[in-house]
Amino acid sequence: MNFDGIPGPTHSYSGLAQGNLAAERNARQVANPREAALQGLAKMRALASLGIAQAVLPPHERPAVWVLRAVGFRGRDDDVVARAGREAPELLAACSSAAAMWAANAATVSPSADCADGRLHFTPANLVTHLHRAIEAETTTRVLRAIFAARTRFDVHDPLPAVPQFGDEGAANHTRFGAGTDRPGIELFVFGRRAFGPGPAPVRYPARQTREASEAIARRHGLDPGRCLFAQQRPDAIDAGVFHNDVIAVGEGTLLFCHERALVDEPGILQALARLVGPAFQSIVVREAELPLADAVSTYLFNSQLIARRDGRYVLIAPAECRAHRATSELLDRLTGDGGPIAEVIVFDLRQSMRNGGGPACLRLRVPMTPAERAAMHAGVVFDARLDAALDGWIRAHYRDRLEAPDLRDPALLDESRRALDELTQLLGLPAVYPFQLEESGG
Repeated sequence: MNFDGIPGPTHSYSGLAQGNLAAERNARQVANPREAALQGLAKMRALASLGIAQAVLPPHERPAVWVLRAVGFRGRDDDVVARAGREAPELLAACSSAAAMWAANAATVSPSADCADGRLHFTPANLVTHLHRAIEAETTTRVLRAIFAARTRFDVHDPLPAVPQFGDEGAANHTRFGAGTDRPGIELFVFGRRAFGPGPAPVRYPARQTREASEAIARRHGLDPGRCLFAQQRPDAIDAGVFHNDVIAVGEGTLLFCHERALVDEPGILQALARLVGPAFQSIVVREAELPLADAVSTYLFNSQLIARRDGRYVLIAPAECRAHRATSELLDRLTGDGGPIAEVIVFDLRQSMRNGGGPACLRLRVPMTPAERAAMHAGVVFDARLDAALDGWIRAHYRDRLEAPDLRDPALLDESRRALDELTQLLGLPAVYPFQLEESGG
């Protein structure tokens, strides 16, 4: 099941993420939160129509007034926001980020067939590299525990310690290979640097995922060490704007689609995957001569979703930018015309997300579940025609169609966002998960 994040009412372009070239390039442009949410909803609707199981993860409360209070702002909530806007606009922008929309950063997920205790395991990402992401971890944990509350089937861990040595960015750096959820698969963890000991590292932009974080997640999930593979991103790729592995590679089932500059010792990693996954494993490696890394980053070709078809081939869900770029579009035509594993390409207009550096793969968290686990999860977040219509109406009723940096200090935006989120938790049948709700309930 794909859990797609819903862009929040404070969706804006503040250029907060160092190393995310799209976010830096589009900083301070005018955003359209309503369009962002409707574009994400359209993707969910289209994939559901293809028979893909879909669910939603709600946006987070923003502005994060509790963070502003923690650094010394006092008074009523609207006064805190207004004062922060005057005195620390960059901090207010970070506390207003709607980046939780990119659900691939929500957590790392290991299916029950891979875990020693037979439960489905989640580790919410600590996202410590950037303030605007690090403040997501607590709410993400509450949301996941509300959806996956049956402790006999699910284990939602606490995030890893929020320190640089255990920097964790979630499923954006993790891929599980295998033919289904009924038997153990192979889990590929990709890291940017080692926290302890020597090793290659980028020099221009931060490596957000550490090997130590990936190893810790594998241990706490109870994974078989013989079925785990740890691979390092190429530092030069990180310095070229590949801030997560899912910007340069995407895998599903028994297929890996990647650029040749994705990983250190990529030939060796591909050989190891072929050995561990078995004869069904296939890889499509795009060469620099076919598509330069800079073009791969600008089009987000590899931040696409792979969807397995019943005939064993795959559909590639790509951003519309891939068809607007001549070389990338020609590459897609070759891939689908050679009889290989990718049978079809479907593109989506996700421009509002793409301007902040998030394509189709960023917007979803894959959760491999058995039928019994699906029956045990909270059903209110499962996407169907009823929820589709309800979310469409909710977005149109509560979201602005224009938002720029000065608007973040508007106290009315805080009230609008809270009213929208309060209504959404009722619509999804969720308990109190937001700080303002917990304060009101005394929780």
